[in-house]
Amino acid sequence: MIPEQAEPLMTRKATALALTGAGFPLAAATLATLATRGGGPPFRRFGSRALYRADEVLDWANSRLSKAVSSTSELPSRKPLRQ
Repeated sequence: MIPEQAEPLMTRKATALALTGAGFPLAAATLATLATRGGGPPFRRFGSRALYRADEVLDWANSRLSKAVSSTSELPSRKPLRQ
């Protein structure tokens, strides 16, 4: 029997929809890319499927936010694009 308070695991598509709904627009394809290259939220494998926990995904998304600023000049400069 699964406890009622168990943290449900989400598929990559459901995770992308949940993040987008929470204000962090992200595609499932981006999560797949991050899973292979690194830098994405933690996930688990169940067979061939990647499964994500909501609390870990939200922690990851929040960690990517900048501090609150009133001007873009307050933000650190971004790396230039590779050429």
